[in-house]
Amino acid sequence: MPITCTENADSRVVTENQSAELTYTLVGSDDPLAAMTLLKTTAPESYQGLPRQNPTLEPVYIDQTNPDRCIWLGTVTYAVNSAGGASSPSTGSSSFSFDTGGGTQHITQSLGTTASYAASGTAPNFRGAIGVTHDSVEGVDILVPVYNFSETHYLPDTQVTSSYKGVLFNLTGKVNSGSFRGLAAGECLLLGASGTQRSDGASWEITFKFAGSPNRTGMSVGAMTGISKKGWEYLWVRYGDVEDAYSSTLVKQPVAAYVEKVYEQGDFAQLGIGTT
Repeated sequence: MPITCTENADSRVVTENQSAELTYTLVGSDDPLAAMTLLKTTAPESYQGLPRQNPTLEPVYIDQTNPDRCIWLGTVTYAVNSAGGASSPSTGSSSFSFDTGGGTQHITQSLGTTASYAASGTAPNFRGAIGVTHDSVEGVDILVPVYNFSETHYLPDTQVTSSYKGVLFNLTGKVNSGSFRGLAAGECLLLGASGTQRSDGASWEITFKFAGSPNRTGMSVGAMTGISKKGWEYLWVRYGDVEDAYSSTLVKQPVAAYVEKVYEQGDFAQLGIGTT
């Protein structure tokens, strides 16, 4: 007598969008491996969009001298995965998230002085310098646009080698040498990557974190114009004592501006996740 697997009448206990339980009666074998194999073959891999979990098998009646009379109870549960989704992402798939909350930056120059007032006479012209004291320019902290985004990729185990992990290490803290995700060279900074081998042992879940800052041209600092800087280069200003023609006093004014390269460039194509 061949082993049979029949769904029970009281099967299909369902919690909407969360879980389901199907039960089966298996008859005709004393071999638990054969019974489990048939249970997995009979029960669907998903039910109402929920992925199948590991089935369980319980002996109800076992007679090794008469295996045709053996009875098993099979229980198959379906539930959302640990990340809250209905199914586990397949190898080669990816997900994305972003925010434009920005970051803070300490600046000593304004975009322009819109008004100035003096107790008497004419207020000194500091040419946009902020918080000028007798011997320093204190500046102010402001919110600046920073495009933070992350990507999670499910990569095959054959790709995530020791050499590949070394590539991730070496590219962390570097800016893109070429266009990446619509950002021009110099605008994207790799903040880092974190990876976990998945339970299938054949793939990895790796999350990449990036920050974008725009390249700028045509900037002005005091009387200096035509200043350009890439997104993650650093602009700083040197101040000196200059005679202000309006107030006939010595005041702090910007006398030089410097654009500094503080991050090395890297080829983001080596990440193996595409560049567009």
